[in-house]
Amino acid sequence: MFYKGGMKLEKKPRCDLSNRKSDVCEAEGDVRIIGKDTRMVYVSPPQWADNKEGESWTITPYARKWDVGSGAHVREVSLKLVKGYGDNTHCSVNYSVPALVFAIGGWSGINFFHDFGDVLVPLFQTAYPFGGEVQLLVANKKPGWVEKYKLYFQKLSKYEIIEFDKDDSVRCFKQVTLGLRCSSIEDFQIEPSKSPQGYSMVDFAKFTRSAFSLSRDYPISRREEKAGKKPRLMIITRARTRRFMNVEEIVKMAKEAGYDVVVTEANEDIAKFSRIVNSCDVLMGVHGSALTNMVFLPTNAVVIQVVPWGNLDWIAGHYFRDPSKQMKVNYLEYSINEEETTLTELYPRDHAVFKDPMSVHHQGWDTFSRIFLKEQNVRLDVKRFRPFLERALSILREQQRE
Repeated sequence: MFYKGGMKLEKKPRCDLSNRKSDVCEAEGDVRIIGKDTRMVYVSPPQWADNKEGESWTITPYARKWDVGSGAHVREVSLKLVKGYGDNTHCSVNYSVPALVFAIGGWSGINFFHDFGDVLVPLFQTAYPFGGEVQLLVANKKPGWVEKYKLYFQKLSKYEIIEFDKDDSVRCFKQVTLGLRCSSIEDFQIEPSKSPQGYSMVDFAKFTRSAFSLSRDYPISRREEKAGKKPRLMIITRARTRRFMNVEEIVKMAKEAGYDVVVTEANEDIAKFSRIVNSCDVLMGVHGSALTNMVFLPTNAVVIQVVPWGNLDWIAGHYFRDPSKQMKVNYLEYSINEEETTLTELYPRDHAVFKDPMSVHHQGWDTFSRIFLKEQNVRLDVKRFRPFLERALSILREQQRE
């Protein structure tokens, strides 16, 4: 027997606990979900005598299991094998479509990057194969969060989301997936060779643009530019940390380089903000979760990540350089120097912050993040940075469509 995603199901529930990011269990037959008890009862047919009654699997259905802190407030869900029905497991509702059970808790809602890396990318890989014919059941539901991404959920499922934690019903399904699949061990990435359907981040980006009805699949065309339209640059500002301290100077230089410039801070109204991002050809910003908005850019657009002081090459690459390439978004990286960081106003030049930044890394996340991610702002050297904007224009023109 096969479900729409194409993976063969065994006679008894099958759980894959080997993935670094996510545990996934699948069951086919008579599966009864009792929400408030956060458990699923799988009734084993008599002919499957090799199944052991009482065998169970308990997982946290949130795709960041390596990060102990992220699961601290995520409810565990148990799947138990039984040979008969109990008094409290008679079906209240029967379904003809499969169920997908997962959690929205953890770091989702903390920032945009975790929303996508921990939930939306894994959810796409797991739910999209069903072609909308899947019932989503969510633990740790955050009503505001679900509303924020409602267009995304509506694109994945034709049915209203069921809040698992507060559900009094016994919902009965013939097929259930517990947990979300992750083909890549990295955040905000998909590894096509390990995806059962061969999905890629290009597929995910196209799906996301479709979910939010974004009109542009490609950047400015040769015809548009000949008609007098300028390539559009979005400068993402930040309200608190890692801010650009000389935005007006940056805007002036960008306009001189030939851009139409949009200056904005990432907006919680994702439907509205995604349209603004999609209208742009180049996106630039200091390292931070707002760069996740690159997912709304047209294919072959350009993103420029401004990397703060402090040997942050690894996180710059892990979070945004690698995902951008997977999405077929051109990537440029600008690392600031000592003269461009406001840390010079807080620490003397002979401090380890400047002489040996890696020694600060070795003091642990709290110290590292406080200094390099929270205390630091950026005063961009526009003369030094201008070639990067000019290079972005060249990239756009090299691959321009008519």
